[in-house]
Amino acid sequence: MDESGGSGQPRSGTDESAEGRADRRAPATEPARPDPAPTAEQPTDGRPLGPDRDDTAQEAAQPPLHAEARSENDAPPQGADSDDEATDGEAPQQAQDAPVNDPATRPAPTHAPDAHDRTLAHTGTTKGQPPPRPKEPRGGLLMGRPFGVPVYVAPSWFLVAALITWVFGGQLDRVLPELGAARYLVSLFFAVAFYASVLVHELAHTVAALRFKLPVRRIQLQFFGGVSEIEKEAETPGREFVLAFVGPLLSLVLAGVFYAAMQPVEPGTVPGVLLAGLMISNLIVAAFNLLPGLPLDGGRMLRAIVWKITGKPMTGTIAAAWVGRALAVSVLVGLPWLTQSGALGSDAVDNVGMDTVMDALLAAILAAIIWTGAGNSLRMARLREHLPELRARTLTRRAVPVETDTPLSEALRRANAAGARALVVVDADGNPLSLVREAAIVGVPEHRRPWVAVSGLAQDLTDGMRVSAELAGEDLLDALRAAPATEYLVVEETGEIYGVLSAADVERAFVKAMARPA
Repeated sequence: MDESGGSGQPRSGTDESAEGRADRRAPATEPARPDPAPTAEQPTDGRPLGPDRDDTAQEAAQPPLHAEARSENDAPPQGADSDDEATDGEAPQQAQDAPVNDPATRPAPTHAPDAHDRTLAHTGTTKGQPPPRPKEPRGGLLMGRPFGVPVYVAPSWFLVAALITWVFGGQLDRVLPELGAARYLVSLFFAVAFYASVLVHELAHTVAALRFKLPVRRIQLQFFGGVSEIEKEAETPGREFVLAFVGPLLSLVLAGVFYAAMQPVEPGTVPGVLLAGLMISNLIVAAFNLLPGLPLDGGRMLRAIVWKITGKPMTGTIAAAWVGRALAVSVLVGLPWLTQSGALGSDAVDNVGMDTVMDALLAAILAAIIWTGAGNSLRMARLREHLPELRARTLTRRAVPVETDTPLSEALRRANAAGARALVVVDADGNPLSLVREAAIVGVPEHRRPWVAVSGLAQDLTDGMRVSAELAGEDLLDALRAAPATEYLVVEETGEIYGVLSAADVERAFVKAMARPA
């Protein structure tokens, strides 16, 4: 069975919602990358960003940015010196003039403050890493890379291979009793050959996806067939139909090839039995995948047809998913009935109890796979529908630019005054050099902040940390995955600093989008 479909989206199963996540978090052990710094202005409605506007009254009463006190024993964050940095025992003179890119001289970002606009020193949320895309997706034993796509054999395959060997070996004992124990070697060969046919089925999807310039993460052979993990959706219903149909088509072609190979072979021999078994198994694979319900190939073909008729891919997904759920119920009820009514002979009456249990178990597993796949297809479709709402420009935090030697206390004072939640270290010309790590700020006790320069809490900017303010949807997520970090510098097309994008804010927006009905 094939479950091709987009799988490169952020995961949300264990993520907390924005409302349920406390503002104060322990800093992450992994150093965060520098944070880009948008301009620091009052919001368009005249209210400072301060505490979260959706938070409770208790959270709204939190003291400003620099007011979080820590005990004397709190250690400074990584990157800060262990000894006080003041000379002559006095705190450094706080700068009276704003730096070159003073927020007061720059326009405010146009985005509306949301749940992510809390004061800088009280957020400290580093959990919100962008959903990471593994550089090397694992899934079992790597068998090769046809067309550059890794093929994995899942551990569950060995279980089904053993099951096929046992069942097919029993069939061989009745057809070719002279084989004796060697029938299990023949059965094992059949199991491997059958899954080689499944691999050809999946490679058909892969080649079609690559032809349409759709990235394929991997192919995985598992308990019930295989899965081609295609990371993006086809752009048109016609391509979607072709992408789904090529798999069953190749299975039908293989069935024809095995049928043609059977003709010169004597039926009662090992080659004849193997070829007949492979022909029948490929016919079953093709027929099963052509059933019109997601996540099967037939369901994707149905989705493409409804998409073409209505012009709405979401409508096609809903129709095919509900047909898939109806199909799951039909499999659960109908498969045991069909096998019992059509497969039992006079010699099978004594085994009716065991056969009934095995048929019911198989039907339950298949029904569960189809039902779950249909639900996952609905969730992925809802995600794609809401992805355009994830825009870098609207999720960007305000920030203030500060010079390298600015004390942390002074930088936080400027940020609070401007209603900002991020700090960007700039040079004398106002060019961004590094981003002050939010987790590092939280880790500095209040009494040490006048002696800690912002440069000791910052990391240098890299090209991957610069994000265009125009990015949205999948393009935005792809940019974040390409350079995993906790914050990113958001820039205009002209190169001007617009703000800081926190991965935690993207995560919260994603969770909210998934919580809304399609």
